[in-house]
Parts: sequence; C-alpha cells; structure tokens
Amino acid sequence: MMSDELLSQEEITVIREKAISAPLVENIYTADPSAHVFDGKIYIYPSHDIDAGIPFNDNGDHFGMEDYHVISMDSPTSKAVDNGVALHVKDVPWASRQMWAPDAAKKGDKYYFYFPAKKADDIFQIGVAVGDSPVGPFVAQAQPIAASYSIDPAVFEDDDGQYYMYFGGIWGGQLQHYRNNQYDPYVDEPEAEEAALGPIIARMSDDMLEFDESPKEIVILDENGQPLLAGDHDRRFFEAAWMHKYKGKYYFSYSTGDTHYLCYAIGDNPYGPFTYAGRILEPVLGWTTHHSITQYQDKWFLFYHDSSLSAGVTHLRSVKMAEIQYDSDGLIKTLVPYKD
Repeated sequence: MMSDELLSQEEITVIREKAISAPLVENIYTADPSAHVFDGKIYIYPSHDIDAGIPFNDNGDHFGMEDYHVISMDSPTSKAVDNGVALHVKDVPWASRQMWAPDAAKKGDKYYFYFPAKKADDIFQIGVAVGDSPVGPFVAQAQPIAASYSIDPAVFEDDDGQYYMYFGGIWGGQLQHYRNNQYDPYVDEPEAEEAALGPIIARMSDDMLEFDESPKEIVILDENGQPLLAGDHDRRFFEAAWMHKYKGKYYFSYSTGDTHYLCYAIGDNPYGPFTYAGRILEPVLGWTTHHSITQYQDKWFLFYHDSSLSAGVTHLRSVKMAEIQYDSDGLIKTLVPYKD
C-alpha cells in the first residue's frame, strides 16, 4: 500500500472508504503520534508535517518540520482538538531544523516534552522542554540531553515509578553511524548476515532532564534466541521505538522502515532482550509508519498515521487511531489498515 506518488481522486476515495479509521484532525498534517492518558484524558504528541519544498531523499531531508502541536481527546470517541503550537524550533537555542517525532511524560505536576532536532552541524540530538500543562507551551532547556543521539525518543514509566527513554533510527536518523555511543560518519549499517543494530535505552534522572546512565543497545531475538540480522528487513528495528506493558510483560514495538511494518517483541524487563512476536499493523499508504500504544480504561489503542488525506504525499501524513486486541497468549492481533 505504500506509495511515493500522488493518487487519483478515484483511488484516494476508495482508500478512504476502506480505511479502518479516519484522520483525527484535518486542519494540519500530523504524524508519528505518541499518545498518553494524563488525568483521564488522551493527549497525542505528533510531528507537524509541512511541505518544506525539499526533494525526496533517503536521508529524510524532505521531512522539514519546524514546530509541534498537541492533540487532545476527552475519550476515544470524542472529537480531537488541536491545541496549537506547543514548541517551535526558533525557541530551542541549540536546534536548527527538522523537529521530528516527539514524546512526552508527566512526573509530579510537570510535563516533559522530548524531541529530536538537528544542531547546526546537522547531527541529531534529543532535547527536553518543560511545561505546566500537557498541551504546553513548553520551555526548552538550553542544551540537548547529554549523551543523547539519533531520533524518536519514547519515554516509558514503569510500575515502580522509574522512567526510561528509548530512541534511535537508521538512515536519516543516523543511528547507523554510532557504535558504543560514539559517532563516526564513516561507519554504516552492518552487513546483511551480521546482527542488526538495536534501539537504545537510557534510564532518566530524577529531574527528567538528563540520563542517569550511559545509553545501552537493546537486542531483539528471533524465535531461536538469536539476534535478528541486519538483512532481515521484515523484522529488524529501523525506527519508531515504543514501550508498553501488558500483564507483567514488556512489549517493545517499532517500525521496520523500508518494509513498512509495525512489529513488536516481548521481554521480561525494560532493557530486554526482547523476542520478536509479530506484526501490529500491515503497511499503510505512504512511505513511513510510526505509532504508539496506550490503554484507556479497559481498552487498548494503536495510534498511527497514513497519507490518505494528502492523496499519498509521503511527508504529509495524518494521525489515526484503532483499537487493538490481544489473544489468550498475550499476542497482539494484527491490524490491516484498509478493508478488502
């Protein structure tokens, strides 16, 4: 279903009719939704897609986002509300461009907004901004988080009150240039028969503004207990880390990037290793796929995006949501985004 070409009006009408869900907002383009329930209400922290006029390339330069909006919903069946600009690149002292997929967390009476951006040297780091409201505005720290790198921060609160950040993404996300937390522009992805690059985890400090440890690489295993290989594009990690917990198990989910699947792996602690367990969502219209999973009361929901509102423009996406279900073994039942 992925496409880099504009669809005809007839084609897009068919896709919209077959879609299992509709865009939550249509006044702006939104993507990469990180959804949380704070004080009984749903808050979605997406990227804000714009047409930056930059040609498409594998580096993702055409994803030229420059600010963030927060979307809120009183319940899963309520109208989604765009709460306006919560943070702009011009208000982040260290950032120069490309405000990519963010996340947020609540601790005490403060809200912490995490985001990747490129510095003046075109290297991604992850920053944090603080606010008194879940919809912002957020005030950015003067410097990015020390020892952070790459993209797609996702902050998970465990049952004991400890917070962890998961991050990383290859290709445009630059993770392929890091080994042991060190950047080298001449280092690239492993060979196909070598172990795939894993996402990165770091425990957060008590004040939520820094890491409390050196970042560590996570290993995702196959059914035989062996690390997934770099050539296993249908299952290996590409970007879009997310963590949720279900019946005492840790569910690490992610995007496979160039094969356009949302997948997940299950483990016994926040650091893994995690064993590959299957797909959450089949490919959507558009090149990218990025998501979050959150519980509202007794139901679980997948937040994701596609490019149906823009007739297939891969960098003009729209956030959607759909209920997910687990089978008796705790496996997530795979969703197909468009009905036959």
